[in-house]
Amino acid sequence: MPNCAPGACRSCLAGDHCLGIGSITAVARHCREQGRTLRVLWLDAHSDFNTSEVTPSGNVHGMPVACLCGLGPQALTELGGSAPALRPEQVRQIGIRSVDPDEKRLIKQHRIDVYDMRYIDEMGMKRTMEAALDGLDADTHLHVSFDVDFLDPSIAPGVGTTVPGGPNYREAQLVMEMIADSGRMASLDIVELNPVLDHRNLTAELAVDLVESLFGKSTLMRD
Repeated sequence: MPNCAPGACRSCLAGDHCLGIGSITAVARHCREQGRTLRVLWLDAHSDFNTSEVTPSGNVHGMPVACLCGLGPQALTELGGSAPALRPEQVRQIGIRSVDPDEKRLIKQHRIDVYDMRYIDEMGMKRTMEAALDGLDADTHLHVSFDVDFLDPSIAPGVGTTVPGGPNYREAQLVMEMIADSGRMASLDIVELNPVLDHRNLTAELAVDLVESLFGKSTLMRD
């Protein structure tokens, strides 16, 4: 993990969600060295828990969470040593609405906490985020892995793999503000923004707004 000033948030901006394999492996190693607990919030339309054996597409960007949990090619699962970077119970997935059949089986087998859009529709985003953030304390390093296709394509068309039915603007703002309010975010990925597919920078400008909220900018009239 690169050396940063104490309290600084390490941020990575990249093309696809393969980035998460490297960034979260580094964060996990850093947490082990510091004796801290790691929690990962995976904001995405896709669960990214395919493996090379079950993937229908062959796309590595559909495999990062599985690789981080030790499922997949050795070259990817052992970037940080022989042990998996993550245990499944360290992951919270939010906004999921596209899962392949064998991927779903693996998710259930490994008991990944998934707050899919059905859950969000039924429980509301506030209760969803309260559940996802539950248990954080001063010793927790919170890593947020934000795939822009987490958002509904009506407000964020500039991604390569749009999936209808995602969070709207206010829901997304609430997610970011509640993460900021926790005071625990220590590292961040921002991935999958594709300017070629964007409409007049609509998605890029929205992503900037949301990241500003992650760092504490509030849209609310509160102290």
